[in-house]
Amino acid sequence: MAICCGLVVANLYYCQPLLPLIAHDFGIREAEAGSITYITQLGYAAGLLLFVPLGDLLEKKQQIVVTTTFSVIVLLGAAFTKSFLLLQILCFLIGLFSIVPQLIIPLAASLTTDEKRGSVIGLVMGGLLIGIVSSRSLSGYIGHAFGWRQMYYTAATICFLLVLIIQRVFPASKPTYHGTYSELMRSVVYYIKTYPQLRIASLSNALSFASMSAFWVTMVLFLAAKPFEYNTVEIGLFGIIGASGALAAPLIGKRSSGAVTVVRNISLLGLLAQLLGYAAFYFTGSKIILIVLGIILLDIGHQALQISNQTLIYSLNPAARNRFNTVFMTSTFIGGAIGSAIGIFLFNLGGWSVFCLGTASLIVCNAVVNMKRK
Repeated sequence: MAICCGLVVANLYYCQPLLPLIAHDFGIREAEAGSITYITQLGYAAGLLLFVPLGDLLEKKQQIVVTTTFSVIVLLGAAFTKSFLLLQILCFLIGLFSIVPQLIIPLAASLTTDEKRGSVIGLVMGGLLIGIVSSRSLSGYIGHAFGWRQMYYTAATICFLLVLIIQRVFPASKPTYHGTYSELMRSVVYYIKTYPQLRIASLSNALSFASMSAFWVTMVLFLAAKPFEYNTVEIGLFGIIGASGALAAPLIGKRSSGAVTVVRNISLLGLLAQLLGYAAFYFTGSKIILIVLGIILLDIGHQALQISNQTLIYSLNPAARNRFNTVFMTSTFIGGAIGSAIGIFLFNLGGWSVFCLGTASLIVCNAVVNMKRK
């Protein structure tokens, strides 16, 4: 399950190191090409809102198989398209059908005991994060060696093989909800109103992912310009550094009990790490070691927030885990899309230093949110 999460979520991030190549191919500015990064995240947020709640209504294994099959189709479409507008639409659909990890995580949580749930979530999230960080390195290399379209051919092939493996290996599950789809969606709204801890966890993770997404998109523009002038392979290699968060994920999971005070304390430590990460980015200049240090702090900080918050929301109402995950992850990726757009805007407005200061303010706001936990 951890491997599948990593391979599918990678679809969201392949485009990031490829922005210079895509911009050149379509004859547009790199900042304009950057729009596909947050369009993909908006598609993911839409898929989380519309499809993930169905995990409580449908048999999860077949839902995962069908959704991954649609991913194969739209990834092939992205590889073939000759229109940037069509690529933007296809990137939205890539995001829409890449929600499989958010179906797998509640399934994994339902197969374990309360005592081991944090560890299991940490393990699966570790696989998810490895997929995120390795996707940037893989796409940077393939894009440089064979062109950006080859990356999408490769991604389609990976997802096709996953369909065959999931169909054979994954366990079947029983739906936990027996109403209609409209009733299911109304219950999502009810849970948002009823559970304040769900609202706080969702807002906190959205702000955290906004600060993280802003960096990964804007970093491409920063490193492609002087004094670095890195190519897509060199930019993609920075994704490997983010594996530090993947290594930390199981350890964080073991310490995430789901208790509110524990979540608050872990979240505040994570936010401190993120803030120190942005301090390193601000003083980077031409010292690439500070970028490396900042990435490690940023990724570990985000994992601290996400895993502790997910462990908390899964303990609130076991029968509605998919719907709680819908609220949590939809908020997260809306935050990510907004963060990506803000990052590009701030960078165009005043360069790297303005970007760092503006994005760090999101982390400070997140600390205020977490202090409201009771």
